[in-house]
Amino acid sequence: MNEFIAKYQDSISGVLAGFDRLVFHGNLRALCGKPGMKRYLTGEHVLYKEFGEHVEQVSRQIKEASLARAERQGRIIRYVAPSTDKQKLAHQLAAQQKVNRGLICVLTSVEPCFSYDIYRNREERLLQLVQRQRACLHIYQYWIHPMLGFLNARIQTWFPFRIQICINGREWLARQMDRAGMRYLKQDNCFVWLEDYKRGQRLMDRQLQADWPKLLGWLADELNPIHEQIFRRFQVNYYWSVWQSEWAIDVMFRDAQVLRRLYPKMVHHGITTFSSTDVLRFLGRRVPASGAVPANFSGEVLSDVKQRPEGIRIKHGVNKNTVKAYDKAFTQMGSVLRFEVTIHNGDDFRVYRPKEGDPDGPLSWRVMRRGIADLHRRAEVSHKAAEQYMNAMASIDDSTTVEELSKHLEQPVWWKGQRVRGLRLFDPSEQQLLQAVSRGEFTINGVRNRDLQGLLFPSVADSLKEARRRSAWVSRRLRMLRAHGLLQKVPHTYRYQLTKIGRRIITAILTACRATIAQLTALAA
Repeated sequence: MNEFIAKYQDSISGVLAGFDRLVFHGNLRALCGKPGMKRYLTGEHVLYKEFGEHVEQVSRQIKEASLARAERQGRIIRYVAPSTDKQKLAHQLAAQQKVNRGLICVLTSVEPCFSYDIYRNREERLLQLVQRQRACLHIYQYWIHPMLGFLNARIQTWFPFRIQICINGREWLARQMDRAGMRYLKQDNCFVWLEDYKRGQRLMDRQLQADWPKLLGWLADELNPIHEQIFRRFQVNYYWSVWQSEWAIDVMFRDAQVLRRLYPKMVHHGITTFSSTDVLRFLGRRVPASGAVPANFSGEVLSDVKQRPEGIRIKHGVNKNTVKAYDKAFTQMGSVLRFEVTIHNGDDFRVYRPKEGDPDGPLSWRVMRRGIADLHRRAEVSHKAAEQYMNAMASIDDSTTVEELSKHLEQPVWWKGQRVRGLRLFDPSEQQLLQAVSRGEFTINGVRNRDLQGLLFPSVADSLKEARRRSAWVSRRLRMLRAHGLLQKVPHTYRYQLTKIGRRIITAILTACRATIAQLTALAA
């Protein structure tokens, strides 16, 4: 069981995990490069000097066909500025028109896009096809889909007609529960109460079994009903990829006061305790046994806390991927703590698959693709990252003060008939020892005497006598930690692991020691 869930299970009514937000991109891959665009123009018998007239005609046809459905149904078609909150406007129009199913409205806006143009090369006296950024009209359709719920789909009306579709996983689940006759209470895009949490999770899991190419293809046809007509001589279909995914684990607390008391401690713990290497581990990066940032890592690790309208959010990021937590909702029926992983860049994750283009070839661990073929793996690594972050938060002691924890550790104890001294918690060497034994790489297999020697001494022993002295010194420290109940010996080995209480105590002590005066003053206030 997840450590965080196990720790607070008496206060938790249920847990729900699944995709929160999915942003798909549809690309006509054959037209995303100049060679493909040239083949299209050749097939249509379009000369470069006729390029502008041809693409304007195709663009005009797409606009007319895309808007025709809304016009027939009497839906609002409105031009808006790029900075307009289109989703908020669509919700307002849905309420005004009392739309609870189907197309809500169509919004159009001139926005930047990647496209093609003809360059007049005066030196060589010829026309050249070039790729460049330009602005064109984008058409947004807002829907209440019978299966996917509230969503939006967008197409750029200029070659190569890129499509973006944004759906919400909680909207999807609400539709499934409605069809199943299951009761629930929803606030914004999270559920604060479900009639049956296990059944709700089973319905959520069906997201990964959905026929995404069919669903996305249907929306693409609605955006551009004349796709087949335009490409009757140049057969090309959309390739669907995940541009951004958000995976959320929602923990529903029965009593809002429990969450209100716990969450500030989580924020303080996360921002003051988790190091860069911790964040790297959360988000799939390998970290050497030394615990240092990998030498080949050239990215940036960020951590911050932000006050948002819906609550305080703590976030950690690496290479455009993030893991975060925030108190999502407080109601009488339940309050939600959300742990969320956002993946923008799949290069840090691996999937066991054959080489692309060779489905029957040998399997190997390869870079996770953006394509929907790797959506299952994306869900798997996202869930694992969120759970690792939750487990790290489980080490918070939410009831005992640091003073209460440390008071008995500084006192000598009797262990196996001998007196053992207390810990000197503010001694730098003692803090270095506690930090070393609590490192993440020792969690599973345990720590050995020689592991600690490598971390606590700056260089290798230059003589056998010095090596023995260091081994004895570390042995005495291991004995001291065992006597105080912080460490236990792994049976039939020379390895040691932190006890459950040991991990909680050391985490609390190191957090307090790392905190600045300003941070402690703010916390006390």
